[in-house]
Amino acid sequence: MIRFENVSVRYEEDAEPTLRNLDLTVPEGELVLLVGPSGVGKSTLLNAVSGLVPHFTGGTLTGRVTVDGRDTRTHPPRELADVVGTVGQDPSAHFVTDTVEDELAYGMESLGLAPGVMRRRVEETLDLLGLAELRDRPIATLSGGQRQRVAIGSVLTPHPKVLVLDEPTSALDPSAAEDVLAVLQRLVHDLGTTVLLAEHRLERVVQYADQVLLLPEAVMGPPSAVMSVSPLHPPVVTLGRLAGWTPLPLTVRDARRRAGGLKQRLEPLAGAGVPAGPLPHPSPSRNRGSAPDPGPQTPDGLNTPTKGDIHIPAPPALEARGSGGDAHIPAPPAFEDRGSGGGAPGFGKERGGGFSLFSRRRQPQDKEQPPTTPLILTDSLHIRRARVEALRKIDLRVDPGETVALMGRNGAGKSTLLSALVGMIAPTSGTVRIAGRAPHATDPRELIRQVGLVPQEPRDLLYADTVAAECAAADADAGSEDGTCRALVSELLPGVADDTHPRDLSEGQRLALALAVVLTGRPPLLLLDEPTRGLDYAAKARLVEHLRSLAADGHAIVLATHDVELAAELAHRVVILADGEVVADGPTAEVVVSSPAFSPQVAKVLAPQPWLTVAQVERALEETR
Repeated sequence: MIRFENVSVRYEEDAEPTLRNLDLTVPEGELVLLVGPSGVGKSTLLNAVSGLVPHFTGGTLTGRVTVDGRDTRTHPPRELADVVGTVGQDPSAHFVTDTVEDELAYGMESLGLAPGVMRRRVEETLDLLGLAELRDRPIATLSGGQRQRVAIGSVLTPHPKVLVLDEPTSALDPSAAEDVLAVLQRLVHDLGTTVLLAEHRLERVVQYADQVLLLPEAVMGPPSAVMSVSPLHPPVVTLGRLAGWTPLPLTVRDARRRAGGLKQRLEPLAGAGVPAGPLPHPSPSRNRGSAPDPGPQTPDGLNTPTKGDIHIPAPPALEARGSGGDAHIPAPPAFEDRGSGGGAPGFGKERGGGFSLFSRRRQPQDKEQPPTTPLILTDSLHIRRARVEALRKIDLRVDPGETVALMGRNGAGKSTLLSALVGMIAPTSGTVRIAGRAPHATDPRELIRQVGLVPQEPRDLLYADTVAAECAAADADAGSEDGTCRALVSELLPGVADDTHPRDLSEGQRLALALAVVLTGRPPLLLLDEPTRGLDYAAKARLVEHLRSLAADGHAIVLATHDVELAAELAHRVVILADGEVVADGPTAEVVVSSPAFSPQVAKVLAPQPWLTVAQVERALEETR
């Protein structure tokens, strides 16, 4: 169906080709997953299939790409539209109509399909992707994940022979991602559709793939074979490598079947009540005069996508790493501090109808230490946007040094809450306070010193013509030393050239640049909306380490994310939103383990033991030795 014959692609501004001498065949009716680091050429390969390379993007293509017998060099994208359906990294760039239903029908109208066929396919797609309730909604009012589902639906309705999808689940909640992938698998199995898909969250997709193509090596083969040599792999594969399982598991089910021996080895420590999440942030009940805990240290070892975030206790006391032996964390079974990530005994109802640890019993306050002033404090926050009541009765408090993950299905209100916290949306009723100030009534020049936001669309923050100019402006705005922002970009994603225009970066590279721009100012409160979208595992691990360092220095971090693995690694607390309300608020280990949709892979494999990440398991095994 798709044939690459000695294909190389080089853009004018690049000294080296993005793709070099690529020679491969994608058979009809298979789902092929592209795997590789950010910026390695996955999007370029996909665009070569759709004809966007070189007809739209420019550059020089040598060799030959054929799709269903059509040479993409002589057939521009409009002449491939009946064969190839494409969804890029930015779904919003594809929309040409105003409402969901019109967008689903547009591609079929362009191909001249009969009205009766169009109506039937629109209804089928609305049901398949869970869009029926949104059919009349203006696309501009949808959340990022809802837009992504609409974009995918718009290329499904014409029934193309080939689907080219660039990170199609990056903005989707776990349940919606499973629904989309199940639809794709059904098209592959039942209709013989060929799917070429690039995705960084391999834990979601690798089990659906017939073959995996690893770039830049251009190694292609069955998923289990490629995962055994790939430097990028999901947590369940990393766990299999650590445990020495052969063949490597690709699914939670496969791993659970082999996990009996591993669970027996971990049982003594699991039974001791080991905290399963990150070390606690400095809570108001602690002596804040001591040096801040720099967080857990990561041992050298396997090339894993996650870093260490657990400290094995030595009862009766657990010494905080980096404290010099002076600071102690109470040992199990009493994990009372908010955000400990451990098995807290329970938490009570709040006014918002959800659960919060703030109503739980606290340890006595140090008399000589005043209570901590929260960086975020909302009281019965309501926000209405047009016809939609986006937020209802939100009661939230976030203290310095605390990392909180906002989770929930697409459209639950996560981005709206972040927008309210940064002053972009005024409350309909209730109050919002950021370091004691109402953000919507505060001068932006003052507010930016307290809070920084990285939105879902990083390009909203980028306006300069080059990476170097963007970084220089960020340094000047933050009053930082020259080169601070550029060093952050290199730390998060090495290899981004100074003279590159931000629009020419991959989605992951653009996100890394936007993160660096905001992080340069080191605001006391950092708000991140889908901060790992487009980042490979290595870049995500570097981001996690940087954010941990900020939290250890007393910065508060609130991140809206569908990345359950990120929440397991980084967050002290998880707050789950549903239909604009808080339905759960508690330590990461308690909230995510009790939710099948938001549990990380390791928690599912080793349940009911408390482990959340591979790094925790690795450190526990070292302790047993």
